[in-house]
Amino acid sequence: MFIDWSQNNIAKTTISPYSLRDHDEPTVATPVTWAEVHSCRKPDELTFTADDVLKRTADLGDLFAMVAQERAPLPD
Repeated sequence: MFIDWSQNNIAKTTISPYSLRDHDEPTVATPVTWAEVHSCRKPDELTFTADDVLKRTADLGDLFAMVAQERAPLPD
């Protein structure tokens, strides 16, 4: 296990999916579809609150679930 202590810095942006981000109005690190990325014209279009994410997962399911199912092979 590698613990990257250097990520513990206010200037870093690494965060796990579905984690709340510390802002005046907290937003959630949210998996998005490629279609959403391609159609996005402003960053605010891909900014989600906790309530938004609850509705998204009810409508779209867990977009991050495939990560547990599709594993990349590790080198020998």
